[in-house]
Order: sequence, then structure tokens, then C-alpha cells
Amino acid sequence: MDFLKKVLKKCKLFVIYWTRIVFVKNNFKVNFFTKLKVNILGGFLADQYILYDLRNNDKKLFLSEFDWYKSRYINEPFDFVFNNKVVCSEVLKQYIRVAEIYFIKNKGILYDFSSGVKNYEDIYDCLRNKKNLIIKPFALGKGNGVHLISYKDDCIKIDGEEISEKELFDFFNKQKEYIICEYIKQHKYADEIYENTANTIRLITLRDIETHKFKIFFAVQRMGTSHTIPVDNGSKGGLISKIDIETGRLSEAKCLYSMDTYCVHPDSKKKFTEIVIPEWDKIKSEILHVSNKLPYMDFIAWDILMTEEGICVIEANTSSGVNIIQLWGGQRQGELGKFYKKYNVIK
Repeated sequence: MDFLKKVLKKCKLFVIYWTRIVFVKNNFKVNFFTKLKVNILGGFLADQYILYDLRNNDKKLFLSEFDWYKSRYINEPFDFVFNNKVVCSEVLKQYIRVAEIYFIKNKGILYDFSSGVKNYEDIYDCLRNKKNLIIKPFALGKGNGVHLISYKDDCIKIDGEEISEKELFDFFNKQKEYIICEYIKQHKYADEIYENTANTIRLITLRDIETHKFKIFFAVQRMGTSHTIPVDNGSKGGLISKIDIETGRLSEAKCLYSMDTYCVHPDSKKKFTEIVIPEWDKIKSEILHVSNKLPYMDFIAWDILMTEEGICVIEANTSSGVNIIQLWGGQRQGELGKFYKKYNVIK
């Protein structure tokens, strides 16, 4: 059985290598032969060749995209817990505030979590009552398939675009599997950055390879723009500021789609280095407390939205893309690289 699992894992990684590294669409223009070279000799994306300046920097200093995909197995056999947004929410709500899930569409049937089978009219009634809802797939990441549905003055909008009631129902029907969940009002500091997207904190906890206790390894503030509404994901072109782990102060921002460095938000003009995350020490303490309630996990990437009442965990992930970490320097020889070696992700 263990042998079959290992074979299946290698087959999955083989498919991922070709579909998500070699044949993936890139944002930066890179010479075809250079692209193949970094794809084959290291598992890097062509975009990473630009982002990490591998023309001038030693690739041995950096973790590759393929390394990230291999890291998704670190939490085996419990990695499934955070690979599914429904299961993740059901587990975490015992310990911390999460966005409440109102409906789930599974195998073409719509349900709620109390009385059973529902219809699209029930979602519409919920929307009119709550005014804002979030729809997203069970398992996709990087902000894919996430939409904001709003209702105000008898007007329905999806991601800011007005639609009819029929178009809304057609939208619900077209999506095969999804959850409808609570819209969380973010803290004033996040609104001041940019009020048209939820601006979340990605905070990474991992087990110290010496003490075996959870520690906070890295944190960034993700920020949406007018081009990424309603999400803030770096993979969608959002901005990313590194958070000083000790103080909670933001750095200047970077983007996965360009080599520019941003001192201010392009839409709100908010200066990033003037921002300090409110109650930062409390956030760290709460996340470490919850992490230690999960002894079957070794690596957790938390997506956190700060509210006026405290933090809300939007989701937790069993891995984290390496791009948002290595925008500030390679990690293959650093703490994350050592952690990956401990768990046989890299040699």
C-alpha cells in the first residue's frame, strides 16, 4: 500500500511538472531556450527566472515552483484537512473565528448546514438579508473562482458589475461545486489601504526542526488593487508587503507581475511603511495558540483578515507559494530550505 501511494504521488508530481511548470502561461517574456533551461534544470517557472534575477543570482539560493508543489505533502496524511475549505472551516471553528459557511453545492445539489436541501431562491433571500456574500470553490487556491455578490437598493452585483436576478440564478447554476460564505468587514487600517478588496495577512507557522514547537516564520500583507477586485492575491496581480515579525510594520510593496517596487498604493495612495498592523502581538499569540491545537500539522499558511473585533481566519493552507517569500531573498539555504530538507522535500 505504501509503495502504491509513493507511485501515485510521483505520478501526480510528474503531471504537475509538465502542466504547471513547463506548459504554464507566464507573465514575463523569457527566451524560449532560457525558459526550458530553468524549467528542466531546477523546476523554476520562467517568471521566477525574472523575479529572482537568475541571470545574475545563483539558482541554488532559491526554492523552485516544483519544490513548492512537493512541499504540499509535508502534512501527510493530514494534508487533506486544509486542502478542502469546508473541512478546514469545520475544524478551525472550534478554536478561532472563521467565515461562516451558509450554503454548499456538492454534486449538483445545494444544501445548508441545518435543514438540508435548498434552492437558489434561498441564497437570494440570504443575500438580501446579509447584503454581501462570498462564493468560492472547495479546493482551488490563488483567488481562483472567488467572487463578491452584493445587494443594495434592489440592485445585484457580482464583483461590482450589475446583473439581473435571472443572471444571478444562472451564475449559481453554472458553478458546479462551491460554498457561499459570510462576508467579513475588515478593519479600518485595511480599508485605508484599499477598501474595494479584502486585504488579508498571509502568516506562516512551522514546527521548529530542533524544538518541534510551532513558530512564526514569515508574514506578508496582501493588498488588492482596482485590477484585482474582489481579491488581493499576489497571483492575481495584488501587491505584497513584508511584515516585520517583531513590530508588525509593513515594508514597501512588490508584485509578482512586475519588477517595480511600490512605496504607496496605486489607488488609495496610502504609504506602506507608515502602516503597522493593529494588535500585532495578539494576532501572533492567537495563531500560535491555534497552531498548537493541531498536533497533526507541521506547516500552516494562514490567511487572516483583521476586523475591529479581532482576527478572522479566512482559510488555512497546507503549503505556501514560495514567490511571496522569496521576493525578499532566496530561501533554499535559509530557514525554509532547512525545514524542507528535514521533511525530504529537497536534498
